[in-house]
Amino acid sequence: MPTQVAGLHHVTAISGSAQGTLDFWSDALGLRLVKRTVNFDAPEVYHLYFGDERGSPGTVMTFFPREGASQGRVGAGQVSVTQFAVPPGSLGFWTGRLPARGAVLQEEETVFGERRAVFADPDGLLLALVEAEDGRTPWTTPAVGAEVAIRGFHGVTLALHDGAGAERIVGGVYGYVREEETPAGSGTLTRYRAPGPAGIVDIHVDPGMTEGVEAAGTVHHVAFRAPDGEAQLEIREAMIGAGQRVTEQIDRDYFTAIYSRIPGGILFEVATDGPGFTRDEPLEALGQALKLPAQHEPKRAHLEKVLPEISV
Repeated sequence: MPTQVAGLHHVTAISGSAQGTLDFWSDALGLRLVKRTVNFDAPEVYHLYFGDERGSPGTVMTFFPREGASQGRVGAGQVSVTQFAVPPGSLGFWTGRLPARGAVLQEEETVFGERRAVFADPDGLLLALVEAEDGRTPWTTPAVGAEVAIRGFHGVTLALHDGAGAERIVGGVYGYVREEETPAGSGTLTRYRAPGPAGIVDIHVDPGMTEGVEAAGTVHHVAFRAPDGEAQLEIREAMIGAGQRVTEQIDRDYFTAIYSRIPGGILFEVATDGPGFTRDEPLEALGQALKLPAQHEPKRAHLEKVLPEISV
């Protein structure tokens, strides 16, 4: 019996300028900066989190901004498109707004009956704004009101030369249900769904697809939800049973994480819902101060000197 994950938790990408990342994802897209911290494994690089008011699981897009990073290439072995839910009828607002703020409209299309607009952000990262009925309460700004605001993730698209390994994990271990398949270029696109919002995984298989290159403008990993550590351990055992190598549980302060690189090369994480982003600063002040994990707090003076200044 598959272990049912509760959809997506977060998606983490690589970007260039930290200020440019903040300007686009907060100002242009209207998401809230909910945490300003560092890459726990490479603390001289920021880790910036954007989402709804409290950074609820299923809404959080995160970045490792690497100043001067080379340009990546989206392709096989990566999350190729990160999908966000927006209200029906709102695409006109976004296609009018985002090109003036550094995004490039790639195409407007209908996929599995859903209207969407696909953009490349200023670093080349592909995001799709998908019109969908979604009852989650969005973060809003004076420029981005509730009638158009992003609700959180809709799903992700996995790009692979061979989808069998991903399907074994997504369907056989995580409990996603296979819904339908459609041609996509010279390959196929297959939709898998978990219950609730942020529940879509589309698997794009094309043996001739160009191999992805991880750098600025590409996704580093995708994280799925586990309600707590006990459920996470159950998922870990199920992944090991499916032949995956999986890390031990790792404390990331705001959640506990496990990692596994699935067949085809995409890095999967399973993250717990808690304790959440208010564990070290109040809700009203999220994202305002640089927060460091305990192991890096002694390096604060050094890190504050080498990390780029950003205007929040």
